[in-house]
Amino acid sequence: MKPFKTLLLATLLIATSVHLTLANAQNSPQNSPAACPRATEVTALHLYGAWQARWEGVDAPGTLTLGRNPDHPDSLRGSIRRGTIEAQVAGDVDKGEFTLEESTDGRSISATWAGAVVADACGKEISGVWTATADRKERSFVLRKLPGWQ
Repeated sequence: MKPFKTLLLATLLIATSVHLTLANAQNSPQNSPAACPRATEVTALHLYGAWQARWEGVDAPGTLTLGRNPDHPDSLRGSIRRGTIEAQVAGDVDKGEFTLEESTDGRSISATWAGAVVADACGKEISGVWTATADRKERSFVLRKLPGWQ
């Protein structure tokens, strides 16, 4: 009977050890499916999706949609919609610095965006200055990623 008790005890110890090891691995940050990149680690891929755009002094928000730029795979391309007006956008993010050019006619730049990924926001918020090309009028902006996008 003694060998049976030893075998049972060994089996229980092994099972407990495996369970604790798996539980520890599931909780480690590198295995987290929703890892939070630092602002300087955010790439164009992190920015794909829909964003709410708000400007200082403007009541109605816009919707910015960003995706992969087929001409420059590490860059962004998309559109901004403000009510019924839509413009094309193209830009980049590099070490936390965000730049975007906006065009209402598809040929010339009508506005520029210069900002930074907000620290501790996991790549889901960007703030900076939007500048209209025609009159150089500047407005602060904040972009927040809309739910449903990683």
